[in-house]
Amino acid sequence: MAENLKAPAICCSPPSSPAAVSVSNCSVPCKMSWEELEALCRREKLLCKELGVNRANVKDYDVEFLCNYKKNKEEELYLVKWRGFPESENTWEPKRNLKCPKLMKQFHLDLDQVLRRHKRRCTPKKLDKELASFLLQKAKVRQSLQRWEAHLNKTRNHPGRIFVINEVDFEGPPKNFTYINNYKVGQGIILDEMAVGCECRNCLEEPLNGCCPGASLHRMAYNDKGQVRIRPGKPIYECNSQCSCSPDCPNRVVQKGIQFDLCIFKTENGRGWGVRTLQHIKKNTFVMEYVGEIITTDEAERRGLVYDRQGSTYLFDLDYVEDVYTVDAAHLGNISHFVNHSCNPNLQVFNVFIDNIDERLPRIALFSTRSIRAGEELTFDYKMQIDPVDTESTKMDSSFSLAGLPSSPKKRIRVECRCGSDSCRKYLF
Repeated sequence: MAENLKAPAICCSPPSSPAAVSVSNCSVPCKMSWEELEALCRREKLLCKELGVNRANVKDYDVEFLCNYKKNKEEELYLVKWRGFPESENTWEPKRNLKCPKLMKQFHLDLDQVLRRHKRRCTPKKLDKELASFLLQKAKVRQSLQRWEAHLNKTRNHPGRIFVINEVDFEGPPKNFTYINNYKVGQGIILDEMAVGCECRNCLEEPLNGCCPGASLHRMAYNDKGQVRIRPGKPIYECNSQCSCSPDCPNRVVQKGIQFDLCIFKTENGRGWGVRTLQHIKKNTFVMEYVGEIITTDEAERRGLVYDRQGSTYLFDLDYVEDVYTVDAAHLGNISHFVNHSCNPNLQVFNVFIDNIDERLPRIALFSTRSIRAGEELTFDYKMQIDPVDTESTKMDSSFSLAGLPSSPKKRIRVECRCGSDSCRKYLF
């Protein structure tokens, strides 16, 4: 995917000519990615030190993907799409000329998949148009998802990596979606920054005046392993930018971001995209935040009508003290945008306050409700209710729910649930 970036001055020259004179401290807007620039240099036989194109490798070309396959008496041949070249310049190449074992392995995995689907056991010597078309589409989708995966990992500000896979159909990256790491505040909404912080030397073992939670008349939310130890419904007050404690303070968990490698994958039962963890997650561990654009509930009502007609919505009410604001993750969000609903979820929502003191604008954090094994899908209950069984519970009680996939006063649609759990309620709303 082409990027609009500031590239350093690139001096290219033909192999047989002296290098062009370099212009120091010069940059130009570039409408091409580095890969496209490199391919252009190879195609025009130009040397470029900055791009790593030299006399020894100027005639080397990268295989973008494999499109087709055939076999004669002498050898196996592959139809190659070359990186940086149009499909009109695809060429048949013998296997011995290609140095792309991973692409070959993936090509044959895709071929085996489609052959099994058609109940064919043996690989034909020549692929028919239907088989070749399937493999070409599969390669193009995989390539677009790999570009999107690279973009997500370049954009994220958290340690956990993001992977993307679709082995179900030909759907590529979602359109009109931008990955963000933090709330984007809508027009007319102001975040009140925390004016004071704690002065603790050890916030967990020797909290002065109860540390940040104590200042808000609440107990410390985490144990020494960073696991949440308060019941759902109670708020979490983490140390903030005004605190004297270090970044390693045990009362800084959500603000450190996603710690686990996660995979966005296409589900096989019509639930669209989902998210699975690639690492084991212990019980009561922070997994991710629900991030999006903060809007007023009036604006959420307007957008909700549009989303209803589209058959999906990503509105989440921030109703910790009053129903004033909503998070909309439809077009701006993080990986939580792709997390599916379950009536028996493995994630639980908590309200978190860090640098913002406005109780109407908590951060929405998802913690594990149990041990989650690597490879398991992550889910939370879109119709989550907090039961007010504790007299010490704060203002967040039974009104806590995902909106727009709306709570009862706003209910407009009846959506069938496909979570598949034994306790499934059959309908989301």
